[in-house]
Amino acid sequence: MLKFIRIILIAVIISHTSNNTYAQVVESYKAEQLMKRLNAGKDTLYVVNFWATWCGPCIKELPEFDDIAARYKGKPVKVLLVSLDFKEAYPEKIQKFIKKKKLEHQVAWLNETNANEFIPKINNEWQGSLPTTMLYFKKNEYKSTFEGIIKSKQVTLLIDKQLSSRY
Repeated sequence: MLKFIRIILIAVIISHTSNNTYAQVVESYKAEQLMKRLNAGKDTLYVVNFWATWCGPCIKELPEFDDIAARYKGKPVKVLLVSLDFKEAYPEKIQKFIKKKKLEHQVAWLNETNANEFIPKINNEWQGSLPTTMLYFKKNEYKSTFEGIIKSKQVTLLIDKQLSSRY
């Protein structure tokens, strides 16, 4: 009987652990809150990707952020995926998507719908298309925006340059 209880206990622990591997709290931000958060990480270079679960090109480029994170592991570079999904998708649909795609990067949800109001608060260079990736490094007062699908190779040279500068 004791052996049977141990087997059940191990099975429960394994199933519980594997089901929550990619579980995370998806924080909700207004544009000002997002920028305040990015500004708080003065010595961190952020790779911020604006995407949505319904955006095919956005989903296609997600592995590029895994490459970036792996390349800069242990360095002051952080990937942040900012969902522009509709209000109905927050948080359940976004969390299910994270689990299904096994996303390990932090995901946040932009809780705004008027692009004419929130885009200027984030980056005037952004035309509003998805996907869009922004490199943001407060330490060097650096901001660069890429609209459309990116390849990790496109941004690594820029990241390397920012990390090596002594401003």
